Amino acid sequence: MADEKTYPLTVLAIGFAIFTLIVTIVFFGWWAMKDRFMFGHDQFDQVRWMTPHQDKPCDRGDMVLDLQQHLLKPGMSKRDVAMMLGRPAWEDTAQTEYELGMCQWVVHGLRLYFDADERLLHTAIVQH
Repeated sequence: MADEKTYPLTVLAIGFAIFTLIVTIVFFGWWAMKDRFMFGHDQFDQVRWMTPHQDKPCDRGDMVLDLQQHLLKPGMSKRDVAMMLGRPAWEDTAQTEYELGMCQWVVHGLRLYFDADERLLHTAIVQH
């Protein structure tokens, strides 16, 4: 008699656990790939980077993954980065940031981190 009463709760608990597992896998899969979904497939174009188009709100964002993966290498000097990307929107001694535009309803930037010798450590896409 006790098994008949707990059977629906057991089935419900197992169903909820499976549902939670699927939602977790989907969420973390999306989280790991979100930059690929949100940001571009375009190769870096220095002229296009320097003169972003007003009609395309995420114009720089379309090039940022290529820039991060192929051109901005750890150890690059801050001067070389500035020659490639132009003047940043914001900078201090250890960081600079370039505006990417309004990508997926949020303003994004490409932040570059430098060491004390003004050598590139790493980059990150940030939201504002």
